[in-house]
Parts: sequence; C-alpha cells; structure tokens
Amino acid sequence: RCVEAFYIYYHAGRIEDPYVSITKKWQVPKDGYSEEIEKEVGQAERKLRTHRSAFSRASVIQAFLGSAPQLTLQLYICIMRQEITATRSIVMLLSLLSIVYGALRCNILAIRIKYDDYDISVKPAAYLCIFLWRSFEIATRVTVLVLFSSVLRIWIFPVAMANFFGFYFFPWILFWRSKSPFPENIEKEFSRVGTTIVLCLLTFLYAGINMFCWSAVQVELSAPDLISKSQNWYRMTMYYTLRFLENAFLLLMWYLYKTDIYMYVCTPLLFLRLLLSYCVAIFFMLVFYQFCHPCRKLFSYSITETLLSSFKFLFFMRKTRKSTVLRDEAVVKIPENTDEAQSSSKTIDSQKGSLHQSASSNA
Repeated sequence: RCVEAFYIYYHAGRIEDPYVSITKKWQVPKDGYSEEIEKEVGQAERKLRTHRSAFSRASVIQAFLGSAPQLTLQLYICIMRQEITATRSIVMLLSLLSIVYGALRCNILAIRIKYDDYDISVKPAAYLCIFLWRSFEIATRVTVLVLFSSVLRIWIFPVAMANFFGFYFFPWILFWRSKSPFPENIEKEFSRVGTTIVLCLLTFLYAGINMFCWSAVQVELSAPDLISKSQNWYRMTMYYTLRFLENAFLLLMWYLYKTDIYMYVCTPLLFLRLLLSYCVAIFFMLVFYQFCHPCRKLFSYSITETLLSSFKFLFFMRKTRKSTVLRDEAVVKIPENTDEAQSSSKTIDSQKGSLHQSASSNA
C-alpha cells in the first residue's frame, strides 16, 4: 500500500484519469444555511483515499494492540526496578505518542463516518484539544493500572478481564436485544463463518480501545456500516463517570497496600495528581465537543446541555425521594395524633358553647 500510494502521488497530474466521478457533499451549516458542493474525484484520488483510510485503521490497530501493552510493560519494569534508562524512556515516549496518535485518528475517523454527507475540515485547535485530551487520559489510565498491578499482582487479572470482556460482549448483547438479522453485507466473498470471525475481531479491537480510553467509534452490529452514527452523549457520560470511579478505587487499593518500593514517593500527592490529570482530560474533551468539533452546529443538543439535564434528572429524583419520605412520615404521624386532635376540637366546641350561653343570659 505504501509503495502504491507513493507511486500514485508522484504520477498524479501527469497522466489523465480515464474515469472521473462526481461526489456531492453538504457544507457544514453557517448562519443556518448549507450549500451542496460538487467535486470531481479521479481514479488516482479515490485510490489515495482508500489507502489513507486503510492507514488510519492500521494505526488504530497498531496503537491499541501493540503500543498500549508495550507502554504498560515498560512502565511496570521501571517501577519494579526503580530505575528509568534512556532507552526505556524513549520506547515509552514513542509508545505513548503512538497510542495518542491512534486515538486521534480514531476520533477523526468517527467524525468522517458519522458525517459522511458533509464536507468536513478539522482545524488545528481541534487537533490540539484531541491530543491533550487523549494524552492525559491514556497516560493516567496506564499509570493507574501499573500502580495497582505493582502491589496486587493477582487482582489485576480479574480487573483487566472484567473490563475487556465487558466491552467485548456489549455490542453482541445490544445486537441480540435488537433482534436484527445476521449481517451479510460485509464482503460478498465471506461465508457466515468468515463474517463471524471479522465481527469477533472488530469487537476485539473495540474492547482493546475501551480498556485504555473512550472509543469515539461505537460498534453497532445491527447497523449497515457496523458503526453507530448517532451521538450518544449519555453513554459517554456514563463511561467517564464509571472510569473515574474505577481509577479512584484502584488508586485507593494501591495506596492502602503499597509496598516499600514507594518509600521515597509522596503517595498522597501522586494519588491526587492522577485524579486531577483524568479531570484535565475530561476538561479538554468538553472543550473539544463544545467549541472545536467541526460539526458542532449539527448537534441537536450539546454535551453541556446533556450534563445539565443529567444533573437536573438526578436532582429531581433526589427531590422526589425526599418529598415521598416526608409525605410518608406525615401519613404515619397523623393516626398518632388523632386523639389529641379530637380532644382539642372538643375543648374548642365547649368553649364556643359556653360563650353562646353567656351571651344569651346577658341578653
């Protein structure tokens, strides 16, 4: 693919394309208006786009199935040996950059798939926000997993397996609940067994990505493209809430069972720094979706509105619980005070009767 891509690129324009197609894309709405744009796409440009899409997918696969385990292993070795060599630090830095680049390509790929009908241009500010968001998120996640595994080596396997299989079977559970027919439009040459293998590999990659960070591409086996094109803010909110709680719990276990390796480390400060780093990642994510997303004008409602509605819903649920509790308490208290109420009403009636009698005698 690399050789063919370079060959097509350097020979582009010298030889006239025998076949040219016209593609139609919509502009992202500006001031409420959107125009349809027609472009001529030659055979060479179409091949280059195909290669670029393949390179993007390959970078995602290499990042989360190659660089992420490598970064975790090298950081674990550094902590257990209590030394960081120059070679190992370079390997860790390259691995981290590879993972961040793969996550960035995953974000851009998700945007282009979800808004395929629009002509999208990603600005440098969006790339910067995604880079900072993914850097803090992935670095914090890897550090938390390594710290936890350094003190509780056996328990890291149930935690990792629960995360992996939870995300692996999640698309299959949704597919089973939707009662959709088995997808047959992946490749015409594939049999049912081959299609099943491809879907298993796709969900395997999806689970590997979600182990370390939020996958911008949501797998939906019942969809024609196997990718969900809807922007599910509630699922994202739920993911980051649960992930923050999980990271806090793993750090708490590490803090309680820490060994002599961390004798010269200020563990409370490290605990707070890691949680703060994850909050910084969430902050840059909110900035990206609120201000820097290339298709933010197409959102039916923003992520901040979703968060406010979620908090309002939780506050309303809490308020209704309090009101029901107070109402139940009032219902319980009423039968206890019936005798007092009846006696007080009798005294009031007797007082009224005596006043009436005295008034009639005076008359």
